[in-house]
Amino acid sequence: MTEAITHPDTTIGEHDAPHGYASDKAAYLKRMRRIEGQVRGIARMIDEDVYCIDILTQVSAVTKALQSVSLALVEDHLGHCVVDAARESDEAGAAKVKEASAAIGRLVRS
Repeated sequence: MTEAITHPDTTIGEHDAPHGYASDKAAYLKRMRRIEGQVRGIARMIDEDVYCIDILTQVSAVTKALQSVSLALVEDHLGHCVVDAARESDEAGAAKVKEASAAIGRLVRS
């Protein structure tokens, strides 16, 4: 397990069971590699003094791609981690709902 990273509402890395995205891990990695390539492309565009609006168009595309990944991860988390916790106990379910709400809050504020 990786070292846990503490956040105000949760500790990243504290969940040892299979994650909700486990069945789609390869697809998530493929999407993230594509986004990584897009970001490198934006850096190259800046280096090559490409027109501002063209760069902004690419930034918008990357932002939408990341939002899409985020929404899919939220859905996987709710459908797997939150449901499993709710089956475990009311308290565990409530804690996972609170954790998910905080994560969603961070997503909508960014």
